[in-house]
Amino acid sequence: MDNFIETSSGLWEVVIGLEVHAQVISESKLFSSASTKFGVPPNENVSFVDAALPGVLPVLNSFCIDQAIKTGLGLNGNINKVSSFDRKNYFYADLPQGYQISQFFHPIVTGGYIEVEQADGTLKKVNIERIHVEQDAGKSIHDQSPTKTYIDLNRSGIALMEIVTKPDMRTAEEAATFLRKLRSILRYLKTCDGNMDEGSMRADVNVSVHRPNTPFGTRAEIKNVNSIKFLATAINFEIERQIEILENGGEVEQETRLFDSSTGKTRTMRSKEDAQDYRYFPDPDLPPLVLEQSRIDAIRETIPELSDAKSNRLQKDYELPKYDADLIASEIEIADFYEKALSSTKSNDKTVAKMLSNWILGELFALLNKNSADITSSRISPEALAELIMLIKTNVISGKIAKDVLELMWEEQKSPTVIVDEKGWKQITSTDEIEKTLREILAENADKVAEYKSGKDKLFGFFVGQGMKKTQGKANPQLLNDVLKKLLAE
Repeated sequence: MDNFIETSSGLWEVVIGLEVHAQVISESKLFSSASTKFGVPPNENVSFVDAALPGVLPVLNSFCIDQAIKTGLGLNGNINKVSSFDRKNYFYADLPQGYQISQFFHPIVTGGYIEVEQADGTLKKVNIERIHVEQDAGKSIHDQSPTKTYIDLNRSGIALMEIVTKPDMRTAEEAATFLRKLRSILRYLKTCDGNMDEGSMRADVNVSVHRPNTPFGTRAEIKNVNSIKFLATAINFEIERQIEILENGGEVEQETRLFDSSTGKTRTMRSKEDAQDYRYFPDPDLPPLVLEQSRIDAIRETIPELSDAKSNRLQKDYELPKYDADLIASEIEIADFYEKALSSTKSNDKTVAKMLSNWILGELFALLNKNSADITSSRISPEALAELIMLIKTNVISGKIAKDVLELMWEEQKSPTVIVDEKGWKQITSTDEIEKTLREILAENADKVAEYKSGKDKLFGFFVGQGMKKTQGKANPQLLNDVLKKLLAE
């Protein structure tokens, strides 16, 4: 019942499917040698093929096909040894050919799945219908002039993978979790960078609602959602909109809608009556794509350890809690940072592995957030953090002092050892020195010593605090506690 929505009129079930457009990581486009570099001036990365000049022919970029094969394997799909390209015909100003080269009838990948974790911790398999390769269109710019539309063809011809799911998702949270997991896998595979703010990954969402045990309802499609947060917001709005229509006796129209991030609402883009007939037919300029099994097998050998497997290994080998391991493994850059740092400690101690995890997910992330940075732009290297962890582990400094050291490592770009030496922050590990300090504190607070001995045990924390204060936080906490217990027992 958890996946049903209950209103005053009864239960509703939501059905969600995604069509994710993922830009292939490649230095050149799908059918031309033009660059795919982002952020260059308009119409700089445009070849004769991209501009659709008469007489030019597409030449397939073999590397883009390898990337699609790798993606299919990483998503547990079936690689089709024979696939083909088709023309999707429509006219728009930023599509100079008047058609888009895609794979409609025979895609390169069919099947596949991703396992997503549900709210109750159980795993759910979201199945993939197909993955096909296609070229992107250009970009129409409407806000540069009140009377003109400007065209930028830099994106025209860039290779995309369209990843189409089955309608297996039932909540906005499931869809968001799926997209987050898919993005993580593609980034591990290095087949798409997942930069949704740059448009290199975007999703079309199909949403419908119906009563339990009845046929699926009429779906609405939300186009070009470019953030995981927006995806969830758009779906939740669309669910409410459709339920409200049906409960008021209306009918949901099959239509294409756009999500407005400023209002958090979807709005009509075009209705079913306006939908275009794309008149697909095989592209006569491109022969069928025939793959050898040896090529598929060679690419399979390059598949790295993906996020789920990495999380399981971190839990098994280093006894990290599942929550911590999942967070570290969720992004390839965080996982790489953690494993480089762990290697730099040159320690097989599982407590070191846990300390490192705690410091990355806690203090380092807090520092990154404070400075509006991410792990890739961290001013603290994995090796430097490992050095700091080992200073704590070997009792050179306390965890409290280490937090101050971390701040200075960021600001001054110095190693933790240098900072500790310059500041004189090494822990006091001499029993005699700590005992001398504590005897002074107890002598100054004889009344509180008497109260402690009469049963006020909570005063122990007061004496610890005074000891740390007097030693400027440099006393070894465990040693200070042990010596204090001995003195108070005299």
